[in-house]
Amino acid sequence: MKVYYNMPRVTMREAVTLAQEIERRGYDGIATNETSRDSFMPLAVASTVTEKVELATSVAIAFPRSPMVTANLCWDIQESSNGRFILGIGSQVKGHNERRFSVPWSAPAPRMKEYIQSLRAIWKCFDEQSTDLAYIGKHYSFTLMTPNFLPPKIGSVGCPITIAAVGPAMLRVAGETCDGARLHGFCTRKYVENVVMKELQTGFERGGRKRENLELSGGGFIATGPDAEKTAKMYEWVRYRVAFYGSTRTYWPVFEQHDLLDLGEKLHRLSVAQRWDEMAAEVPDDVVDLFCAHGTWDTIAGEIEKRFGGMADIVTLQSELGDDTPMLDPGLIQDIQKIPTTFEGFDLPAAA
Repeated sequence: MKVYYNMPRVTMREAVTLAQEIERRGYDGIATNETSRDSFMPLAVASTVTEKVELATSVAIAFPRSPMVTANLCWDIQESSNGRFILGIGSQVKGHNERRFSVPWSAPAPRMKEYIQSLRAIWKCFDEQSTDLAYIGKHYSFTLMTPNFLPPKIGSVGCPITIAAVGPAMLRVAGETCDGARLHGFCTRKYVENVVMKELQTGFERGGRKRENLELSGGGFIATGPDAEKTAKMYEWVRYRVAFYGSTRTYWPVFEQHDLLDLGEKLHRLSVAQRWDEMAAEVPDDVVDLFCAHGTWDTIAGEIEKRFGGMADIVTLQSELGDDTPMLDPGLIQDIQKIPTTFEGFDLPAAA
């Protein structure tokens, strides 16, 4: 099992030393979110000061960027990192697309499928040094490429593409067209087994793909720390996240798997009343336990295997508590890395 570290929202200068320390500790990868900072920039910096660690956006918001813009960003970081970059993209919700990014909204799953197809068509031209770009879809069309805009060959056809997948339609897109799926933290093992894997399998069958070539990331939270106090603090952070997401009807299919719709209704009423500080108290320990592996460093490897083993290929350690969330010891990272996984490798096109 791979162990990623979720890089906090740091400056570019801070990203240099942090990326080096993450690699020194033995983590497999660095993941970056796109909230108050760009997700690509820290990884571009990290690509110049690291040698082995994987670099993944988790996730960059897709639709505000043209696939051509994203294709160029990925190509540059893939070149700089010598092939260690993994693109993770997500659709975000309608309100953010329309009101924060000022881009039009349409059904996200078919649009995301075309986005991925566009990236691969563009990268094929880059790799073959060809001006024969002819991707025409309902949402995206790319028909112009001149020699002046072809970047140098880099020995690979772009990079692996992974997407944030929550609903059934996006999970099917992941299985059909993607190299990986990044599951939401608001997942239980039962939901992943009964719903996520079923939808992914439908996608595999449509695309002629195999589970062994799709890297599955996440599907729950991890609450851990070097001692009981820090672990308890992280556990309470998870409790609040369960309450926060559980207050939104979009996520209730997860609750439905455990006959917890009454809890969803209660949390929703509190959110409508803007009583955010009261929601976490409504989530009992047994519900929090459904959503996370928890324990101090001396027990967490075993708990991760129980919660994520045979399901996830990557687990990501949270950094939401900032400096109060220390990095794992190298020995513990190695213990987690020993957990068997299903993923065998990406099935990527060969470079020309």
